[in-house]
Amino acid sequence: MHNPFQAGSTSWKIRPNRPEDAMQLAEIYLSVRRRTFTWVDPGKFHREDFAAHTNGEMISVCEGPAGKIAGFISIWAADDFIHMLYILPEFQGKGAGTALLQSLPAWPEHRYRLKCLVNNSRAKAFYLAHGFQVTGRGASTEGDYEELSFIPAATG
Repeated sequence: MHNPFQAGSTSWKIRPNRPEDAMQLAEIYLSVRRRTFTWVDPGKFHREDFAAHTNGEMISVCEGPAGKIAGFISIWAADDFIHMLYILPEFQGKGAGTALLQSLPAWPEHRYRLKCLVNNSRAKAFYLAHGFQVTGRGASTEGDYEELSFIPAATG
């Protein structure tokens, strides 16, 4: 899965997660959550959350220029559920998230779903712009969320 993806003006390399990425991915997960989820007490987020929250998931890493990790996506493959998509602030809006979505197995012919916190309006706008639709609602300890589903266009 060393596919190069052109999204925006940057060429992104998407690759499988490696054991040596663990600390850096945990730091991205921690720092982006603290920065984004401003309505949650930042003390509730811990570096160790990454390993616990991604256990059993398929994780892909997005590398930008000079091999710097820009972010990651994790999916629970059995349910086609996108659990996490986190991008460092300096790479947001530059195509890294789009490249990660495009790297998903059978994208865009396959149905995927995710949960997006209602207060995370920037993420919701990103997913809606990529063809996701609101298909449900719920509540979590971090706030109300909407279930978003990517439903491929019917062909024929």
